[in-house]
Amino acid sequence: MYNSVSSKKNHRIVSGARASGRLHLGNYHGILKNWVELQSKFECYFFIADWHALTTQYEHPQAIASNTREMLLDILGVGVDPELCTLFVQSQIPEHAELHLLLSMITPLSWLERVPTYKELRQKLKEQHLATYGFLGYPALQTADIVIYKPEWVPVGEDQVPHIELTREIVRHFHHLYCQDKPPIFPEPQPLLTKTSKMPGLDGQKMSKSYHNVIELREDPVSVEHKIKIMPTDPARVRRTDPGEPEKCPVWRFHQTYSTPEVQEWVLEGCRTAGIGCIECKRPVIDAVLREQAPIRARAQEYERNETEIKLILKRGAEHARETAQATLKEVRQVMGLIESNVGTK
Repeated sequence: MYNSVSSKKNHRIVSGARASGRLHLGNYHGILKNWVELQSKFECYFFIADWHALTTQYEHPQAIASNTREMLLDILGVGVDPELCTLFVQSQIPEHAELHLLLSMITPLSWLERVPTYKELRQKLKEQHLATYGFLGYPALQTADIVIYKPEWVPVGEDQVPHIELTREIVRHFHHLYCQDKPPIFPEPQPLLTKTSKMPGLDGQKMSKSYHNVIELREDPVSVEHKIKIMPTDPARVRRTDPGEPEKCPVWRFHQTYSTPEVQEWVLEGCRTAGIGCIECKRPVIDAVLREQAPIRARAQEYERNETEIKLILKRGAEHARETAQATLKEVRQVMGLIESNVGTK
């Protein structure tokens, strides 16, 4: 199964997505399209981070398993190919937890407290009780998720670069403590900057489930058409005859993602002269989104009808990931002076 992976250039990439349920167009344009492109160029480890979901949902974990399955269907639906990459679920690789434990022993508390998203999320989710080690220490778990596979690069957006820098700091600290007279175990992973997604939400804000402004990748076409038809437009266009300014309209952002230059020119001219109405303007967007979703929905449905195939994909992915993770942990235990364990090894 993994011959195609091992025959690639010896450049490894690791990337994960938090188990949050069905994915949307923002996830597709921001993350998943990139995964599809990377899998044919590099040795890729892609995973669904269900443990990370527990950092904020530990009181209500009931949906995590179903969210993981829905995400997997979306990931397979967009064209991530388990024959070209290693695809797995985080909690099926217990070595992540062991390495997280070992790295947490050496990670200064102040490093975790200065992570930009820590205070931001504490404030944003202040109705939840997040004064837990799991929430504070998730960057250490994230570091374990990454370095256990010894990647050269981690694809991230610019806002996530501080997380990768913390990973690099922890790696340097580990080597300083345990590898001064030995070869380093981990490469210092570099951020592989991804293009910032231009996919807005239906209201013009960032597409996010918390804003209730998303179009899911496998959403019913009737629902998709309805959502786009009722999208807000330039407030100046009260009547059909009122001219508008596309830059003030959330629909224009969709055109920038989906429409050809010719259609975009038609929108600019028609909106500013009141030559077209808002429903006319939305029609090309509706058609383009439905065209994009159709093959995703079809592929996902094929997998959804074959539960045995899904289980086999995860089993093979976990086996390959564990083989790599166990080899890394063997090195870690040796330099930290721990007795090698035979538990879980083949």
